[in-house]
Amino acid sequence: MKGHGEAAGPRERQPRDDLVRRAAPLLPEGAPIRQVFVCQSAPSFLFFVITYVTGLTMFWIKYRCVAVTDDAIYVLESTTFSGGADPRRLIGTLPRRTRLGPVRGRWAKISLRGETCWVHRRFHAQITAADETAGFAA
Repeated sequence: MKGHGEAAGPRERQPRDDLVRRAAPLLPEGAPIRQVFVCQSAPSFLFFVITYVTGLTMFWIKYRCVAVTDDAIYVLESTTFSGGADPRRLIGTLPRRTRLGPVRGRWAKISLRGETCWVHRRFHAQITAADETAGFAA
């Protein structure tokens, strides 16, 4: 396992094939997905703790799949039980020059369309690559 500050390997920089395959039909035809990640929308990290312990806040948490192309960042609504990996509809588009990070820690906090979202460490390389491609320093 990598420590804090270590660079992501080439495999982690490649988008997950399953997420690309599921997100592609919801994007403009022929839009190449460069990065893709899932995240969870909740007002605070405490919601995840409550959900883990009791399940009471499960339906307040929204799941998102985010696909980054050469031209835009697409925010997709996903099913609850997929954990974000099964996008169903496009809910918003952000300009490609939107900075998503920086990200660090096990769960990084980012903002998408005014929503506070939480991204697990396994997707941090995707966000860093998207920011670097858009011209932001890591």
